[in-house]
Amino acid sequence: MPLPTSKPWPTKLMMLAASAVLIIAALAISPTWLGTPAVAQDGAEPAGPTANPNPEVPADAGSTTPPKPEGINLFTLLWKGGVFMLPILFLLIVVVAFAIERALGLRRAKVMPNELIDGLGQLASQPGGFDPRKAYRLCQQYPSAASNVIRSMLLKVGRPHSEVEHTVREASDREASRMYKNVGWLTLAAAVAPLLGLLGTVWGMIIAFHTTTTMPAGSNMAIELGKGIYTALVTTLAGLSVAIPAAILAHFFEGRIRDLFLEIDELLFSLMPQVERYEGRLRVSSKSLSGAEEAPIAAKSVEPEKPVAATPK
Repeated sequence: MPLPTSKPWPTKLMMLAASAVLIIAALAISPTWLGTPAVAQDGAEPAGPTANPNPEVPADAGSTTPPKPEGINLFTLLWKGGVFMLPILFLLIVVVAFAIERALGLRRAKVMPNELIDGLGQLASQPGGFDPRKAYRLCQQYPSAASNVIRSMLLKVGRPHSEVEHTVREASDREASRMYKNVGWLTLAAAVAPLLGLLGTVWGMIIAFHTTTTMPAGSNMAIELGKGIYTALVTTLAGLSVAIPAAILAHFFEGRIRDLFLEIDELLFSLMPQVERYEGRLRVSSKSLSGAEEAPIAAKSVEPEKPVAATPK
């Protein structure tokens, strides 16, 4: 049975990351990321009821130009988020760090090197049959998740088929747990970041209402309350901005791990008939497979013990 062929690294993640970087860069460069209301062009004459009824009196006599409305500056808004922005910023750093680490660690060349697959394919197609010792040395030469599982299988050469399958399943579970470990941080960030944002918003609302209750009589409470509310919502925005990419990345990496282990299972399935040939005919150890023992490996049949003839009395 031919061994599974290599598959190219998917480009969807790269396109998604490039789009996210471009959007964040555009928001960071622009001084107003939510836009500014349109202002009338200079020199344009107002029409309708706003026209000057008395042309002898200058139109701008005794009038003041209203100030232009300011846009929302992203960095200023984030700075006003308060102390709850610090843990959200920490979660952002965690998401970026583990996303880069998993993107590098889940490369196919890191989990299933092409040299390992090609070498095992050559060993399986040799005229003399599959040599477990050469396969074990090949796995030592290219350490990876696939080679760790295959080495566990090779150490059970000659054992019953059920014992070999149990060993392979345990080794696969260990490697999968190791690969899922850092993805869990992304899942944690996706769950905790919105809660931190909501906590910061609730605290900001409490501060805003407390400020309005302590204002002197005659003050414009609506303006102060509005300022406090829109500032308090910053933490919710920041929390969702961290949680959404973290959830997407966690889902992507989990699917990537599943796909890689499906390929590892296909590789093990293609090697299993080569190992089953030695069932009950060979016993190996890590020293013999690694070459520490120079005795050649050969599939020898185990002869049953001859019964001892009873001596006549």
